[in-house]
Amino acid sequence: MSVAGKKILIADDDSSIRLVLSQSFTRLGYQVRATGNASTLLKWVSDGEGDLVITDVMMPDENVFDVLPRIRKERPKLPVIVMSAQNTLLTAVNAAEIGAFDYVPKPFDLDDMTSVARRALSRPADAEASRAQARAMRDERLPLIGRSAPMQEVYRTIARLVGADLTVLILGESGTGKELVARALHDMGRRKDGKFVVINLAATPRERVEAELFGRADGDSGKLVEADGGTLFLDEIGDMPLDAQTRLLRVIDGSEPALNPKTGRRPNVRIIAATNRDLRALIQQGLFREDLYFRLNVAPLRLPPLRDRAEDIPDLARSFLLRANREGLPSKTIDQAALERLKLHAWPGNVRELENLIRRVCALYAEELITARIVEKELADQQPSQPGQEGPLTLAQIVERHLGGYFAEQPDGVPPPGLYDRVLEEVERPLIQLTLAATRGNQVRAAEILGLNRNTLRKKIQDLGVDLTRGRR
Repeated sequence: MSVAGKKILIADDDSSIRLVLSQSFTRLGYQVRATGNASTLLKWVSDGEGDLVITDVMMPDENVFDVLPRIRKERPKLPVIVMSAQNTLLTAVNAAEIGAFDYVPKPFDLDDMTSVARRALSRPADAEASRAQARAMRDERLPLIGRSAPMQEVYRTIARLVGADLTVLILGESGTGKELVARALHDMGRRKDGKFVVINLAATPRERVEAELFGRADGDSGKLVEADGGTLFLDEIGDMPLDAQTRLLRVIDGSEPALNPKTGRRPNVRIIAATNRDLRALIQQGLFREDLYFRLNVAPLRLPPLRDRAEDIPDLARSFLLRANREGLPSKTIDQAALERLKLHAWPGNVRELENLIRRVCALYAEELITARIVEKELADQQPSQPGQEGPLTLAQIVERHLGGYFAEQPDGVPPPGLYDRVLEEVERPLIQLTLAATRGNQVRAAEILGLNRNTLRKKIQDLGVDLTRGRR
């Protein structure tokens, strides 16, 4: 890409960062203007200056999260790179939400910064494609991905907990990313310079749990002492044997002095536990100590299953494609119809299942573009069969299974009135949405495929609130 005539506007109240960036981009042939405040940056932008903005989040006069919407309104095509020393998930997510091209945490590597700048200045003309690619590049570096309301709540909880040293209990189904959340709490918290030690209690033989956790007679001090000064992550705490639960409780409340042989004192450890099981049900069954539950459940954090945040699936899929390519698998892209099909799957294995599907497709298919046909085949091949059944479940069986669970969740097993219309609406919306995506928004063709009158289809689109923009991408 030719840099002739390209001008970069830099805003940071740290003069040393302004100097380093200015010198670096000037050596590469760019024109550069730098300022230490937001008001000057806004004036330059209003005057039509600059092809790219690189700005810190915290400025002496304004916060960039207040400034960036004004830049986007005045010059919507001007790319903005946000940098910040406040390296939290919320900073990255908020930067993307308000239209930043990318987010770069401080301290940054100059090569990384110049690479991001080159991408911003050579981004494709399709603004939506550019934003999706930028999100994927950003997300691939983040421990957690998603902009849905359930994930925003997770980010807010993490942000509240990183500055504290509380015991955290992470709840969620298998594959939702419980260990990733635990690592984020450690890496962004006070103990980030200490060890992050993991013991998976479901994978550890029951007779070895106590030795692994508290040490052996031969001098092996165990995971608790290994985590001294850091974080001990007790994964699948619901599978811990009762004897080990009792001993852990005594260690937590101080009645059993587990000493670090190197220091001669009690290990200083933050405990984060996680489970996919209902601990209250285990307590009622006599399989989990209630007093230990209350010790662990100081700060609960519940992770949503992927089916409850289907809108995050496109960003997750694109990020996993980039990750797979970085790890040596062939580079691929995915079309909108395929993404819509992924959003309709129930994902019993959650995010882990989606990532495995993406890796499998990258490895097994020669096509560079992942289509809905490929996704459909992979999902059908992976669908478990019922006893005595050959091949994947039929649509009727899937619907029956889903509705059976719905009825079971209702008081006395009886749903509220109006069920028939609600079920039909839930089926009609994705059916019309996928058909429009397949026809790239052509309603005449979609009506023909569906066997509907054009006016009937138009009315259903309006009544069901179908998003027509999805079919045009």
